[in-house]
Amino acid sequence: MFDIDIWQEIIATIKKNKMRTFLTGFSVAWGIFMLMVLLGSGNGLSNGVSENFKNQAVNAMWIWTGETSIPYEGLKEGREIRFHNDDYDLLKNMEGVGSVSGRYFMGGTRLAYKAEYGDYTVMTCHPDLLDVEQYEIIDGRFINHVDILQKRKTVVIGKDIYEALFKGHDAIGEYLKINNIPFKVIGICKEPGSTRNRTAFIPVSTAQIVFNGSNRIHNFAITNEGKTLAETKAIEENIKNTLARKHRFDPKDDNAVGMFNMMEAYLETQKIFNAIEIFIWIIGIFTLIAGIIGVSNIMLIVVKERTKEIGIRKAIGASPRSVIGLVLMESILITTLAGYIGLVLGTGIMEIINLFVEKSFEASAATNGGNGETLFRNPTVDIGIAIVSTILLVIAGTIAGYIPAKRAARIRPIEALRDE
Repeated sequence: MFDIDIWQEIIATIKKNKMRTFLTGFSVAWGIFMLMVLLGSGNGLSNGVSENFKNQAVNAMWIWTGETSIPYEGLKEGREIRFHNDDYDLLKNMEGVGSVSGRYFMGGTRLAYKAEYGDYTVMTCHPDLLDVEQYEIIDGRFINHVDILQKRKTVVIGKDIYEALFKGHDAIGEYLKINNIPFKVIGICKEPGSTRNRTAFIPVSTAQIVFNGSNRIHNFAITNEGKTLAETKAIEENIKNTLARKHRFDPKDDNAVGMFNMMEAYLETQKIFNAIEIFIWIIGIFTLIAGIIGVSNIMLIVVKERTKEIGIRKAIGASPRSVIGLVLMESILITTLAGYIGLVLGTGIMEIINLFVEKSFEASAATNGGNGETLFRNPTVDIGIAIVSTILLVIAGTIAGYIPAKRAARIRPIEALRDE
């Protein structure tokens, strides 16, 4: 294995056929290079999506109403389902339900401060909305339970509203008008992972009195205490059955009440990226196999060209094992060296790309007050993958050279000496 004469002979053979060796090695290097680039890109997409999910509560759910599509207990289809304050109380006391906030949207509402004004969305809500939707408070505070109980005219404004109406001046404690009714600004917020927020938030109890909202609630944003998808689905089913009994609709009627489970969406997204990763491995490995087949074919040609030489070796006492070792070592050397070059280039390219991605993310975070926005993050290859790939290269080189080596070992000296 470590016979210097054998290695000198292998190197001499490679030097003698530089172009052939280069093309053979290039096919292997390209295969492992593409595998590293594909895996790094897949990791970048997966990490980018995971980064965005960090800004959201994975155990969140949203519940909204619609119209019945199935007759139930003598009631016709097409009946509108509406949520009210007692539905909030019902959900708040249900087992497995954590934070609960009712939401009522007032679209196209005029907000004004001194000479500045604009049309924005006003959302009436409960304090728990902050836990569910993970809004980031920039200044001041969010709506609290005292605001709800005392029906205070308080408002939390989005960053876009603050910049448009207050032009950078201090807004906390100031009064702005919502449809000509003054509300005290108690906080400024922005959406998770973003700088944008064109929504203002006021206590639901206040809105129901001031803006004649009665006791209506458009939808609910809640968190659940489930740790697994099965547990969250069970809680979701229990909520729907409970609402179905209260509002008298078929629990199987998906049009009556709609529900969105964030954990289910998160796990489905993870499944998609797992499938993409498997697909990338399949493409990369088949590309690598194509290169290995090329090495095997070249080694067959090498054995054919060196038939007489091998015959002479065997005639003077060389064992089949030594002949196999000679061919195998040349195959492993070409495959491993070329593959390692492809491995280094592939991981190096992804590291360079990662530098640009991180700079872009940091610039976005600086602009957005600490929250970077990206769909592509850390597109690098894990060191464990690189090690496994290196081991695969050695194995592949052995396999590529084994068939030509066995053929060389079966050459009979008398037939080899007659070969022209």
